[in-house]
Amino acid sequence: MRLLLVRHAEPDYERDSLTDKGWREAELLAQRLARIPARAYYVSPLGRAKDTASLTLEGVGRTARECLWLREFHAPIRRPDVSGQKIIPWDWLPQDWTAEERFFREDQWHQAPAMVEGDVKREYDWVTGELDRLLEGHGYRREGRFYRVLAPNNDTLVLFCHFGVSCVLLSRLLNLSPMVLWHGCCAAPSSVTTVVTEERREGTASFRMLSFGDTSHLYAGGEEPSFAARFRECYQNDWERRD
Repeated sequence: MRLLLVRHAEPDYERDSLTDKGWREAELLAQRLARIPARAYYVSPLGRAKDTASLTLEGVGRTARECLWLREFHAPIRRPDVSGQKIIPWDWLPQDWTAEERFFREDQWHQAPAMVEGDVKREYDWVTGELDRLLEGHGYRREGRFYRVLAPNNDTLVLFCHFGVSCVLLSRLLNLSPMVLWHGCCAAPSSVTTVVTEERREGTASFRMLSFGDTSHLYAGGEEPSFAARFRECYQNDWERRD
C-alpha cells in the first residue's frame, strides 16, 4: 500500500481558499497526480484543501471522501512565550520545546504540562484512531506498533490535508513523537509525502517514508515553492517571515 499525504497549495487563510500562486501550484500538482492511479481519494473539509483537491479530482474524473479528522490538527495550547491566548500546539520556539525532554519521546510527549492542559492527547488519539480505521478498511490492521496484513495490496490512497495533521499521521505510522516531526520537518504548500508498507514477512507490515514534502512538480513547471511554510533562514533576512 502507498499513502500520498498532500498538503494544500499556498493558502489564503482569510478566505480559507488559495492565493493566485496557490491555484498555479494546484494545477501543477493535478498534472502530477493524474499520472498516478489511485484506489481512493480523501480530503479535509477545509476550503484550502478542498480547492487544492478539486483540480486533481476534476482531471481524473473522481470524487473524494471528506473526512473531518483530516482538517488541520486542532488542539490549542498555551505556549510558554505567548500569554493570554491559546495557539496551535506545534509552533514553539526551539529554546522552549527542546528544553522538555518528554517531547522527544513517542510515549511521553503528551505528558508535558502544556499538552496536558490543552488535552492534546485526546485529539491525537481521535485522529490516529480514524487513520487506523481507514487503513483497516484497506487491508491493514494496527497491532501494537506494526500492522497485521488482512488483505495485501499495492493500492495508492491520496489524502489532501494540512502540515500539522500530516505530521500527526506520520507520527502514528512511524512511531515517532509528533513534536519532532512538527519542528524538524517542513512540507511546502502542494507538496507530496509518500509512505509505503514494507512486508518483510508474510502477514505483517510496517510503514516507511520514501519522501517528505516533495515539490518536484513545481520545479518541473517553473514554479518556485512557496515560503509560506517556513521561517527566515537568517534572522537578518527581513524579507522572510519571522513569526
